[in-house]
Amino acid sequence: MLLQKTLLNIEGLGRDLDPELDLWSTAKPFLETWMLEQIGPKKLWEELKAQAPHYAKLLPQLPRLLSDYLKQPRSNDAAQIEHLLAEQRRTNKLLQTLIYAGLGFVVSLAVLQIAMHLQLFM
Repeated sequence: MLLQKTLLNIEGLGRDLDPELDLWSTAKPFLETWMLEQIGPKKLWEELKAQAPHYAKLLPQLPRLLSDYLKQPRSNDAAQIEHLLAEQRRTNKLLQTLIYAGLGFVVSLAVLQIAMHLQLFM
């Protein structure tokens, strides 16, 4: 993404200097090669080969790990959601109070400013 953003900026500058410049057609082969090197099938295969020893050690343990996971008592998701909602309500009330206090302060300053302005003309 940063590379594309940089190319976009460079293209804008280049078009200011030469309106016929098409940086994308020039950069496209390099970008395609770079993307294939970063996330292409060859890179995926290399990553799989590099991680293969780890997977080989994990594979025999997988049935036991799965069984242990399934035997764990399930937490009460509804209770967790209700707790999060209560926290959100509390945060909303706090923010609402702060906003009202700020607005009250601004209105007070405005009234004070108007009162001082009116005293000058009396």
